[in-house]
Amino acid sequence: MPLLEVDGLRAFYGQTQALHGVSFAIEPGGITAVLGANGAGKTTTLRAICGMVATDGAIRFEGKPIAGKATEEIVRLGVGHVPEGRGTFTNLSVDENLRVAAYTRRDKAAAQRDRDMVFEYFPILKARLTQQAGTLSGGEQQMLAISRALMLGPRLMLLDEPSFGLAPLIVQEIFRIMRRINSEAKVSMLLVEQNAALALELADHAYVLETGRVVMSGASSTVKNDEAIRKSYLGY
Repeated sequence: MPLLEVDGLRAFYGQTQALHGVSFAIEPGGITAVLGANGAGKTTTLRAICGMVATDGAIRFEGKPIAGKATEEIVRLGVGHVPEGRGTFTNLSVDENLRVAAYTRRDKAAAQRDRDMVFEYFPILKARLTQQAGTLSGGEQQMLAISRALMLGPRLMLLDEPSFGLAPLIVQEIFRIMRRINSEAKVSMLLVEQNAALALELADHAYVLETGRVVMSGASSTVKNDEAIRKSYLGY
């Protein structure tokens, strides 16, 4: 059974329709990339799954319908969201950011294990524990944003443009750790990424969106090798 199924998804900002019947599925343990030009509907897709925009159509997580549920409820079911622009509390310390993320978890021992795991993946955060999040470098803030999502104990992470505004070496490091999180912690990922070449290296499956519609889907290798798709939608 797919971990996440999206079927005939339409999304709206007021009267404006942003998604026009998007359908896809994510298998447990996989990394799926959503690609496309600016304005294609990539961020809206993640927001729709999280209940942040008005939607029509079916969204199922572990076989259960989640469309129409409150965002907090979707998070509690095991969906962590790393929004574009980091999404950390800049005026709180690194430690406080991690504590806030784990606040609703009942199993405190599991939360502590996840905290230890976060420091294993991102040791720099342990060194910066008392530092205000807003004073961290861009790369460190992105590491903290991913760590905050991990502290929720998710089975699926939605990542919106994790490479945005970061130096190439930092991006490579973060993507390497994301691959580790996927394989070691068994967290599935849905990745929206402007850097298509990078995303296709990390992901095993990809969907290409154009103006709110899926124009191609398949194994990353298939999408990567499709010259027409590359030139038309992926810009490389």
